[in-house]
Amino acid sequence: MAFISFLGRLLFVSVFVLSAYQEFNEFGEDGGPAAKHLNPKFDVFSKHVATQTGFQVPHVEIKHLILGAIIMKAVGSLLFVFGSSFGALILLLHQAISAAILYDFYNYDAEKKEFTQLFVKFTQSLALLGALLFFIGMKNSMPRRSLKKKAPKAKTN
Repeated sequence: MAFISFLGRLLFVSVFVLSAYQEFNEFGEDGGPAAKHLNPKFDVFSKHVATQTGFQVPHVEIKHLILGAIIMKAVGSLLFVFGSSFGALILLLHQAISAAILYDFYNYDAEKKEFTQLFVKFTQSLALLGALLFFIGMKNSMPRRSLKKKAPKAKTN
């Protein structure tokens, strides 16, 4: 059963590992295509947060955000494969932040094609979030194995 659990975790993180590997290979001087794709979405997200909450999102270099995402995916995946709840928390944090920014379906009308495409990707991201929450919940609800102490033998004279 332990091997099946390990295999399931390995297949689950393959999404994150392949994504991190691709972003790392394309990173370059400016962050690569991921930075070009993220820059306008991050600007729209920052403006949306500022108008809705009044909180100004600080200026961040997009290539630093991409590098942070690569590191979060790589470290979180490595820890998660070996059953760490901390690895799951790192991946959970990555998904929660990136899903809201990358899949901005809320900026489109419901009749538009982009709305449907982004909404489907957003719900897939929510499914990954749910799986991570399930793993964390199961990991914390399982009783830990305790070593049974041997009862001291009674001395006979």
